[in-house]
Amino acid sequence: MKDKKLRIIGVPMDLGQNQRGVDMGPSAIRYAGLTRKLTGLGHSVRDSGNISIPGVFSLKDSSLKERLVPIRQACKTAYDMGKKAVRKGEIPIFLGGDHSASIGTVGGVTHDDPVGLIWVDAHGDFNTPETSSSCNVHGMALSALLGYGPAKLVDVGRPGPKVSPDQVVVIGVRDLDAQEKVLLKESGCTIFTMRDIDEIGMHAVLIKALAKFEYLPRIHVSFDMDVMDPIEAPGVGTPSRGGLTYREGQLIMEIIADTNKLHSVDIMEINPILDVGNRSGEMAVSLASSLFGKSII
Repeated sequence: MKDKKLRIIGVPMDLGQNQRGVDMGPSAIRYAGLTRKLTGLGHSVRDSGNISIPGVFSLKDSSLKERLVPIRQACKTAYDMGKKAVRKGEIPIFLGGDHSASIGTVGGVTHDDPVGLIWVDAHGDFNTPETSSSCNVHGMALSALLGYGPAKLVDVGRPGPKVSPDQVVVIGVRDLDAQEKVLLKESGCTIFTMRDIDEIGMHAVLIKALAKFEYLPRIHVSFDMDVMDPIEAPGVGTPSRGGLTYREGQLIMEIIADTNKLHSVDIMEINPILDVGNRSGEMAVSLASSLFGKSII
């Protein structure tokens, strides 16, 4: 994968949850040298800076109803920028920020054509307001993309679902709410939990995942950094023990790069306040480098 036109778009949003710090995630990834690494791989890289997040950055004591309006506005901006980048022949790289931004990013890059969505995350992000005790929107992003939940989220950019269950593969999940587990199992999405990875290995998981997308020429990767084990990436919004190793994360990116189907990517949920020496930001850059063609030999 050489000579691609890449567009970096920062989405410094922390409206989808209560933990301050993920709004600084895009800066942490840039500071770790994302543009330099990707340019060094032979790509043309343009950085659009960060989108404007409406209202205050954190609404800790507000209701879901109050949060939905600014989240929708931010996601609509991400949607429009993703759509524009794809139409210009660019591969958008969205830097987060909490994972609720993916309601907009995935919507935008699927505006004209369907994609296969690989959702790499410790969490299912398949809650609705009825199933979530916290009502944090970053735990509802995938369900909204499939048409579940408030219309303000489901209808961002265009009415209705943005992907269908046969276009979604979830990898690395290990932390689910009780009712969310039921919804996700019944959704029709393909799901590979950490147990699946332990039992058959990451390579076999990816072969099965990519087989689902043989009929689709484009893949979007939505990578929540909390899928990595906290020992590897401590600076994430909602850490969960028992995650991916560094090499498992790299293998995901390397095998997807080999398909030459990469259409767009999210790198979400880095929280520099919780990090150690920007290790998580540096890991994000390393993973992105593998996704865009860095190889061992």
